[in-house]
Amino acid sequence: MKRKTEEKEMETAASTSSSRDDGSGSGYEVFLSFRGPDTRLTMADCLYNGLIRAGIRAFKDNEELRFGEEIKGGLLQAINDSRIYVPIFSKDYASSKWCLLELAHIVELARANDEKVILPIFYDVDADDVKLKTKLYWEALRKHKSEYGKDLAKKWKKALREVARIRGRNLKDHGLYKLTNLMVEEVSNLLWTRQTDMSNHLVEIKDRMDHIMKLLDVGAFDVRFIVIHGMGGIGKTTLAEA
Repeated sequence: MKRKTEEKEMETAASTSSSRDDGSGSGYEVFLSFRGPDTRLTMADCLYNGLIRAGIRAFKDNEELRFGEEIKGGLLQAINDSRIYVPIFSKDYASSKWCLLELAHIVELARANDEKVILPIFYDVDADDVKLKTKLYWEALRKHKSEYGKDLAKKWKKALREVARIRGRNLKDHGLYKLTNLMVEEVSNLLWTRQTDMSNHLVEIKDRMDHIMKLLDVGAFDVRFIVIHGMGGIGKTTLAEA
């Protein structure tokens, strides 16, 4: 009964988002999926703040507040509306049914929409752990199978393996500060590319936008402002809206 209820919540949220996935959305661009006790005060917090400073609308879930239908609905809506997903795989990520529910739903959305991108981070684990080639996640999935049934456990295993095949970034290769900067830059570039696809046909607008992006240095941690001024009719509004 518990498994059916959770799956129904996912289906309801998905159907709700399908009518809204027309580019308008609720405002979220990036969804961070993480195990709170593992990474909230480190990777998740640093990345979230870095994204916000770069002007990116990111959603950082508070795992401890997942009680009641309203919180669940808002959480799932944020997943549905986001364009980029950053699962932060840590040692106890697979121990959380909520993390796995999020991940499975994210994978389904990414399969159905090529414009949605998954950028995994391997915090204190390796890709082989997430692919279930080691005991680290395997034991957690075994317990989930016993509690929630083999069908849901199978779905979670498939989602883990699928995301682990995506080329991600490993904390041990970069360190926290550098990894945060790299992720903010990558997310910014992906969002910028998507936002400018519609603008590239405008005369000379692409070169001007590229110049502005260099000035903004979106991966930096400080706050920057751009003032666009000039005589009327030269494309100030078009450039700002692009």
